[in-house]
This record gives sequence, C-alpha cells and structure tokens, in this order.
Amino acid sequence: MSKMVYSFGAGLADGDASMKNLLGGKGANLAEMNKIGLPVPPGFTITTEVCTAFYALGQAYPEGLDAQVQAAMAQIEATVGKGFGDAANPLLVSVRSGARASMPGMMDTVLNLGLNDQTVEGLAAQSDNRRFAFDSYRRFIQMYSNVVLELDHHMFEDILESYKEVNDYSIDTDLQAEDWEKVVVKYKAAVESALGKPFPQNVHDQLWGAVGAVFRSWKNDRAEFYRKMHDIPESWGTAVNVQAMVFGNMGETSATGVAFTRNPSTGERLFYGEYLINAQGEDVVAGIRTPKSITKVQRESMGEAGLSMEEALPEVFQQLVTVYGQLEGHYRDMQDIEFTVERGKLWMLQTRNGKRTAKAALKIAVDMVAEGLITEQEAVMRVDPAALDQLLHPTIAPGAKRDLIAVGLPASPGAAVGEVVFDPDEAEELAKAGKSVILVREETSPEDIHGMHASRAIVTSRGGMTSHAAVVARGMGRPCVSGAGDIRIDEEAGIFKVRGREIRKGEVISVDGSKGEVLYGAVEMEQPELSGDFAALMIWADKVRRLKVRANAETPLDVRTAREFGAEGVGLCRTEHMFFDADRIAAVREMILSETKVGRVLALTKILPMQRQDFVEIFTIMKGLPCTIRLLDPPLHEFLPNSMEDVEAVAAATGLDKARLLERAKELHEVNPMLGHRGCRLGITYPEIYEMQARAIFEAAIAVAKAEGEAPVPEIMIPLVATEKELQILKDRVDAVGREVMDAEGMEIVYMVGTMIELPRAALKADEIARQAAFFSFGTNDLTQTTLGISRDDSGRFMGTYVDQGIFEKDPFVTLDQSGVGDLIKIARDRGRATKADLKLGICGEHGGDPASITFCEKAGLDYVSCSPYRVPIARLAAAQAALA
Repeated sequence: MSKMVYSFGAGLADGDASMKNLLGGKGANLAEMNKIGLPVPPGFTITTEVCTAFYALGQAYPEGLDAQVQAAMAQIEATVGKGFGDAANPLLVSVRSGARASMPGMMDTVLNLGLNDQTVEGLAAQSDNRRFAFDSYRRFIQMYSNVVLELDHHMFEDILESYKEVNDYSIDTDLQAEDWEKVVVKYKAAVESALGKPFPQNVHDQLWGAVGAVFRSWKNDRAEFYRKMHDIPESWGTAVNVQAMVFGNMGETSATGVAFTRNPSTGERLFYGEYLINAQGEDVVAGIRTPKSITKVQRESMGEAGLSMEEALPEVFQQLVTVYGQLEGHYRDMQDIEFTVERGKLWMLQTRNGKRTAKAALKIAVDMVAEGLITEQEAVMRVDPAALDQLLHPTIAPGAKRDLIAVGLPASPGAAVGEVVFDPDEAEELAKAGKSVILVREETSPEDIHGMHASRAIVTSRGGMTSHAAVVARGMGRPCVSGAGDIRIDEEAGIFKVRGREIRKGEVISVDGSKGEVLYGAVEMEQPELSGDFAALMIWADKVRRLKVRANAETPLDVRTAREFGAEGVGLCRTEHMFFDADRIAAVREMILSETKVGRVLALTKILPMQRQDFVEIFTIMKGLPCTIRLLDPPLHEFLPNSMEDVEAVAAATGLDKARLLERAKELHEVNPMLGHRGCRLGITYPEIYEMQARAIFEAAIAVAKAEGEAPVPEIMIPLVATEKELQILKDRVDAVGREVMDAEGMEIVYMVGTMIELPRAALKADEIARQAAFFSFGTNDLTQTTLGISRDDSGRFMGTYVDQGIFEKDPFVTLDQSGVGDLIKIARDRGRATKADLKLGICGEHGGDPASITFCEKAGLDYVSCSPYRVPIARLAAAQAALA
C-alpha cells in the first residue's frame, strides 16, 4: 500500500474508471472525467485500502499517509493558485465519501472546509461578497459540528429559525452579510457551550477530523443497514475524496444541481433534473429548499412557477447538455450527475451510473440496444433481476374511485395501500407485526432508512425529485410522493392536515407514486401488463439462458399466472394443498379416522375425482410441458382440528364423532413432525394414499391427452426419501397403478418417477437412489433445515444476529448455503449422474427464485429451477445473467 493518495485535476489524473475498487466510484469517475476533458475541480482520493487499514489499526492512519496528503494538497494549491489556510487567499475543500457501490446519503460529507475566523475574511475580500463568505462559514460550522463533532444539526436549525422569526425573514436568502455574521457568532457559542471548547480553527485539524469522520461513517447504522439491504460487503470500505470547492452560492449567476441523462422513473430519453440558484449542493438533496426543473419541458409538465435552468442560465445549460451527451456516450449508461455553476462557469462534481426504477431500467436497456449503444446481452446484464419485483405488483386500477388528499411530485412509481405512520421506528415495528404502513414525513434523512424499508410507500411534504426520499425510494422500489407541500404534519398529535382535512395515524391511505397523488382509503389495484420492454428483455434473456425455469404451483390460478410469466412447466405441485379445500377436507378427515384399509380406501374414493380434476386443469394449462407432482408430504395430524372449538365445528359440519376426532388427533401428535411420520413414510405405511394420487395423475393425463391431442408429461415425485428401498417400493406401486390405468384406457403415457432430495443421507447415497429415480428435485427448504439443524419457522428469532456477526453471510433460507447445502447438492449430482448419466436435476425450494442461488444452480449444472409464479421472470433473467457470467 505504498501509494495511498491519487490526484486529479487540470485534465490529468493518477487513476481512471477501471480503478473503482481502489478509488471508489466517485474517485474513479472524477479521474475519468478529467481524462476526457470535462471541467472538474482538482482534488485527490484517499483509497479504500486506507479505510481497511484505518479500522485494522484501531481507527488510526497508516504511516506515510500524512506526507502523501500534504503533497496532494500542495498540487491542488498550485493548480488553483490558492493556499490551504492562507488568510488572504484561502483554498477551501470538500471532503466526501466514495464507496465502490453507490450509497446515496448513507455516509458523511463536509463542505467549505478550511474556513475559520481569519480565512472567512480572506474569502469575503477575494470574492468581493461578504454575504457569500459568511453564508459559507455558517454552513461549514453546522456541517462540521454535526458530522465530525457529533452535535445535533437541529440545534443549529433552531438557532437559524429563531433568528429568522425575530427578524421577520421567511427564507434563508433574505439574510444579508451582517445577519450571517451574527448567526456565525451564535453557532460558535452553541458549539463551545456543548463541547466546553471552541470550534476548531486549525485547518489541518479540520481536514483530518473530516477524513476520520468519513471513514467512521462507513460503519454508521444507516450505512450498515444500506449495505445489508443491497448486499454490499463491509470489507470493501470507502475512499475519501478531497476536492477544491467551487461555489454555487455566489449570487444569481451561480447555482447547483443534480441531473440524470434520462428520466430515472420512466426511462424516457429526456434530460431530467433539478437546480437551485445561489445555493450549495446539500440544499438540493436534503430537501431544505424546493428546487426548480432543469429544462423548460420538465418545468411545464410539472406546472412549476419560476424559470427552469434552461431559461434562467441558457448558456450554462447548453454546456451542461454537451457534457451529459459526452458522459452517456462514454459510459454507455444513464448517468446521475452533480454540478455547480460558479459565476457562470460550469463545474462537474460527480457522475455515476444512475439509480433507476425497474421500469426505467428496462426502458433504458431496451432503448440503448435500439440506439446501438449496447448489445442485447449487455442489456440483459444491465437489469437487476430482483428489481423486476417492482413490476410484478399492483398499480391503481383505471377508473378506480380516487379521493384525492394531496398532490406532490411523482418521485418513485408504483402504488401501495397502508396505515399512516409518522415515525420510522414505529413503521419498522408495525411492519414486523404484519401491518402495511405508509411513512409520512416532512422530509426523510439517512437515519430514516430502516423505516422507509419497512414501509409500503413514502410521502414527504418537502423535497424534490432528487431529494433523499426520492432517490432511496426508487432504489428500494417503494412508491414515493415527495414535496406534497400542502401537507402539514403534527407528529406529536399524530395527524397531518391538508386544506382543512385531518388524517390521523392509523388511518388507511393509498399512494400513487406514478402520478404523485396521495389518496384516502384503500384504492382498487390491478396487476401490470408485462409486454413491451419487459417482453423484449425476456426474449433476449431466454436466448442465452441454459437453465429452464418452472413454477411451484398447484391451483389453476397460480399455474396460469406462472405460465403467463413464462414458466416452462411445474417444478413442484404440492398435492396436500389440494386436500385442504373445503369440499374435500371432510373426506380427508374421514380417511384419517378410518380404522381399516377398507375404510381408508372408501374415503379416498371420494377424493379421487376431485384430485383427478385438479390435475386435468394443471395439465391443460401447461399444454404438454413437464409437471412435477409431489405425492402427499405433511404428517396427517395437520389435517385434523386441534382446539376444542375446531373439533366441535368439524363434528357439526361433517357428522364425524367428536370424541374420535380428539382421540385420533392425540394419536397422531408428534414431538417433531418435521422429522416424523411424513413424506414417503406415509406412502410406506398407508400405500393406498399414494395409489389414489397416482391413479388421479394417470387418469387426468390420459383425459387431457384425449381431449387436447397433446399428452402432458407427469413427473411423479416421492418426497423425503432416505433409502433406495423406500423409493423402490413406492415406485413399484406407482408403476403398477400406471400400468393398470393405461391398459384400461388403451393409451400409453410417458411419465417419470423421481424423488425429492431433502435429507443429507439421500444426497450422500444418491448413487443408489438414482437406480430407481429418473430425476432428483432438491427440496432446498428442508435440505437446509436438515443439514443445518435449524427450523426455518423459528430461525427468525436469531438469524439476524447470526448474519450480523458473520456466522452466515446471508440468511440460508433466503440464499442457498453454498458451502454446506451446496456441497451436498454437488455430491448428489456427481453420484447420481455416475449411476444414471441422463438424470434430470432441479431445485424446487424457495431458493429457486433467488438470483444468487440461481447462479449456483447454473454453475452446478442443474437442469432447471422452480420458484413461486411471481418470481418466474426474476428467475429467467437471473438464469440468463448466470449463463452470460
């Protein structure tokens, strides 16, 4: 780690865009923008390796860093002709974080660093603008005190609001130079009162204090929460970027803004963003002032008063248009840019691949293929599979009754219904209790991220399209309405008011993030149509993926939904779900209560036609595609009532004996039913159950083949097998029933018998079991439970602690435990295929819809994954990306 500091400026740079891991995204892109000739204030980047060392050394800096920083600072001074700490000609700098993955608002920033009681006078003389100088000084004191000295920023806001109220000022720009001087005195007095020592005046102490604060912010609560949510490893660390300040708060020819080269909500190819005249960047993103649109078209579409940047600063706007064209052409992706205009000169402060909604990601990727910027395969790699989830949920139905409460900005699309909540902690608690909540705030801050994540939607009364709430909500896929200025929130009273209406905490509202509307009550929703850009991307994904994608489904509605989403068969049909239907549970209970095989067969005869019809519907919808049907798996006691109230209700409804119901429930009770009398063990003990199910499958397959002219492909799966003998006995019974039905119907049906591998022994003895099986389907839910000895129903109580402490990198019931459970799958694959080379392999646990687990399945050479119907598109895209990778 000999080189710890990389400089950039005046068209030269030590680094470039390829060095993101070392320089962080911001530092790498600042270097790259220098190299392509864009106007970037000079600066330097302290590498991510220093962050790692900082923590390894107990929050101390590695030897030699100080000298490298001094040399880099001297380079900035030479480039701009100013001195750091020079009272007559001061250089001021910003100190910002910059991880390799964009984490907007999660870590700390300090602007205007280098100001003290002497340099502020030099800045005033140098700029010939005393108001600007003291405005900058008060900003620096507040930001530094909050970020580095850890004082509450509200303390400063209260001082300023009180001063404005006493002097009858309504907005910050009303304050003149002498006002800001008085505010600065008050701010410094507040710091000294809080800390018992004056605000730091030594600029070098200020610099190292800010650098340390940025490194420490890598492990603050909001950054850790964000990393966990986005799977960003703690080991990556953050870089620190120190850059010469340029000022957007130097009067009416100065400005600051944030822009996107395309609309991040819709993906439209329209330059899009917001700016503020006479302001600094924090004013835009923090929602302190409501910014104006960049373009005239955007301003008119929003119905805004005032001038857009295109109208107010036309020459600078044209420079910005040229720059954004260069950036998008260079990076070949939609860019999120930050800029400052200092007295009519444009400066670029950042570019990065912009965060966008799933809808926008799709449109941008598809449009860029049409524009020749990227290939189809690159487009497939550009869309996060998990983000597709945003497209697979309801929107407000056309024509639905809309009781409009308030209108704001359409900050993040989609729609949601929930109870009003004002506090992010309460939002998180209510969500954990299973309630749908909508977080309503004046504005959000990074500290609110846990509550935002727990909420179905977010509403803010302040802030613009690039405020914290808007950017974070888009990244999370949460609908968001920002800047709903008519809303007045009284959090203490638990209400918000809009034009005479009062909405109380706990009342239900709906949010339409696409229109920027807040509506009263639960508004009717509808499912989206997945055509257009979505269909195009899926076609490209299907061209390159190798893994087939099936669905876990057993109801006609689920099967039809899965087919519409592109499922290539049913990977898991859980037949026990069919037994719980109201019109057949009585017969199931009769079967369980029967003392003799004759009695059980008689009850099963009543279930047979219903089960057969289930399979007819599934086979008809799937039109010749393979359907894996798991024979009865859960223990029988699950079908019996357990409380006295339930027993009485069942007895009254079915005529079954109440006492016998209770007695049989006790007989069937198991200490650990997950490892008890279930799965193939039921088939061995009560073969008539599996025989009835096999008969229903074969009769349904033949009926569909005769009616449709296309035979389905039943794959009959025996669950919870641990030995070859179990599978052999049950396969022989299934084959015998199949032979009997096919002979009776005079038609042959192609079918397969296989097993679910969900026990470690089955994986280890796969070579023997494969002698009887045509396929293995890995039931990764139970295989994870039996391998780790952890119940997925109870693990929620402690799994968070395990993940936090790094025992598991991720919850193994969400993302496959590749080093443990994954090894068992590989062992079963190798041993099974050594016995039977054409053995079909798939997984049907919940992991079948998890992109990281799908990548494992691709590498392991499995044939298919199966997941819930709504995750089929996610699995298709993830499988394509795994194949391309």
